[in-house]
Amino acid sequence: MSATAEPAPRLRDALRHVLLHLVTPLLMCLGMGLAYMGAFVTPEPHEMPVAVVGSGPQAQVLAQSVKDKAGDALDVRTVASRAQAVDALKSLDIAGAYVPGAAPSEGAKSSAGAESPELIVASAGSDMSAMAAEKIFTPVATGQGVPLKVTDVAPPVSDDPTGQGLFFLLVAVSIGSYASVAVLGAAGAGLRMRVRAGLVVGVSFAVSLIGTALAGPVFHLVHQGLWGVWAMCWLYAAGILFIGLGLHTFLKRWTTLAMMVLFVMLNFTSSGGLFRPELQNGFFGSLHAFWNGAGFVEGIRSHLYFGGHELGGHVGTLAAWLVAGLALVAVAGLWERRSATAPPTGQGREEETEEEMEESVAV
Repeated sequence: MSATAEPAPRLRDALRHVLLHLVTPLLMCLGMGLAYMGAFVTPEPHEMPVAVVGSGPQAQVLAQSVKDKAGDALDVRTVASRAQAVDALKSLDIAGAYVPGAAPSEGAKSSAGAESPELIVASAGSDMSAMAAEKIFTPVATGQGVPLKVTDVAPPVSDDPTGQGLFFLLVAVSIGSYASVAVLGAAGAGLRMRVRAGLVVGVSFAVSLIGTALAGPVFHLVHQGLWGVWAMCWLYAAGILFIGLGLHTFLKRWTTLAMMVLFVMLNFTSSGGLFRPELQNGFFGSLHAFWNGAGFVEGIRSHLYFGGHELGGHVGTLAAWLVAGLALVAVAGLWERRSATAPPTGQGREEETEEEMEESVAV
């Protein structure tokens, strides 16, 4: 007697099944649009710190006039000397420092004999902030009838003229990390948590080596201190992977969407790799203070260009995310041991297959 063929699924059920799996890409579309457009489309200064060099009444008056015209866009201060302004720039305390030019000699016509004013910037900290400072102070120099001289005291390496290569390094290491979470979660679901955690250590090591090779020998974004860059790549990748491994126990098919929210939508936009927080709105600017992408980008900047200024804090941020990931994996492992069941069959196996498909689409 021949086996009875299974009835074909009704159209309504098939459509419901497809629409359910479309939820993830549609949410990704909405989230990416809100995050990237909200963070990058209209960069404007918000309390961007700049300085006027000088200690006399003229410097105070100039600083106040710039502040009055800019309103909340600028935080204008004065510093006594050019050397102090350079120190403030190399500490990333200000985005630019304006040194007023000397007045023309007595009897000189118009601006003849006047010393050109100077704008000092550190573009390795943020090329966009340096450009914003130049845009602000160029009209001030024009008002004196003399050209503005721009001096960059901390330029990026010649192979990364805009300084944005570190942002794209962040993108590469992030994608390698969160995409690996989908594989470890779906294909490695049958492995014990300690085995998956061991794989995370190996994968994070591989991702960090790839990122370091891209930054160093391949594209020459890093001309010195490559081992320090590798260490931060590993800390960053391991933090993402351990957090993702722990989340997968509880979120299953929604893990990749959660990872994209955490480490793409909120992470890339608040990292400071394209715009520092003073050029973003308050939401993304506030995330910059503690998000792991900001710790990664600012840590490498500090290590490469600013003599390790506040490097310990940035490394601490990366370490804190890694500790959070380890704690989450420990909780997830305990949860799995307490709720251990027989390997899934039938409907359970179908759900695992659908989960794997959804994660593949998301990646």
